[in-house]
Amino acid sequence: MVAPDVDRLFAGSIPQLYERYLVPLIFEPYAADLAARVALRAPSSVLEVAAGTGVVTRRLASKLAPSVALVATDLNQAMLDQAASVGTSRPVEWRQADAMQLPFPDKTFDAVVCQFGVMFFPDKPKAFSEARRVLRPGGAFIFNVWDSIDHNEFAHTVTLALEPLFPLDPPRFLARIPHGFSDAEVWARQLSAGGFARDPDVTTLEARSRAASPDIPAIAYCQGTPLRNEIEARDPSRLLDATDAAAAAIGNRFGHGAVDGKIQAHIIVIER
Repeated sequence: MVAPDVDRLFAGSIPQLYERYLVPLIFEPYAADLAARVALRAPSSVLEVAAGTGVVTRRLASKLAPSVALVATDLNQAMLDQAASVGTSRPVEWRQADAMQLPFPDKTFDAVVCQFGVMFFPDKPKAFSEARRVLRPGGAFIFNVWDSIDHNEFAHTVTLALEPLFPLDPPRFLARIPHGFSDAEVWARQLSAGGFARDPDVTTLEARSRAASPDIPAIAYCQGTPLRNEIEARDPSRLLDATDAAAAAIGNRFGHGAVDGKIQAHIIVIER
């Protein structure tokens, strides 16, 4: 059984590997999509929760007028430190904060944005309630979630590749957390429990995940996400073995040169 805190722990070298490998591999196209959706609403103030290493923040900073107040938060200070070290095209307020207990007054923001973060919230209705609380009337909560793991080919391949290494207790982080919140009925029920009365607008968006070699997605997933914590909890000496197994499986399925796999996510927009 994996402790919930381990699923949310992005520490050590994970933030640097996440930024170097995972951001260009899977996050960039969806960051551009979210930033464009926010910009269309012409907000005067935006809060980003679970900002990670700042891929969406950088897009928002470039897309929104300098007069728009932009606050980016994350539970993990190490991720914010990495984001701040990369920097943005204009000033952003970086702030450590728990999405389930936001340190902002009621009705502060025109938009609350979250890229692939809600899956990590232990109490999702509470986090949704907080997002609604800090939104102004007519403001929008805009977030995305990964589709099920079978629609995300590299993540699925990595998950299957690790099963023979740990047959009694295979690491299931990718299927359980990042790809474990794809059911629209569940979102709708939990958004309603969080106080949102309107129906969400949902878009399913397919994109491509590309890398120069199978090693890149293997390192990205095995060493740049909390999947690493699961692997090392089972046997800290086997992290490189796990990474090599993932790379071999990706190479066998997608080729041993440049690789290209499907990724798919849902974008949810709901107004206060």
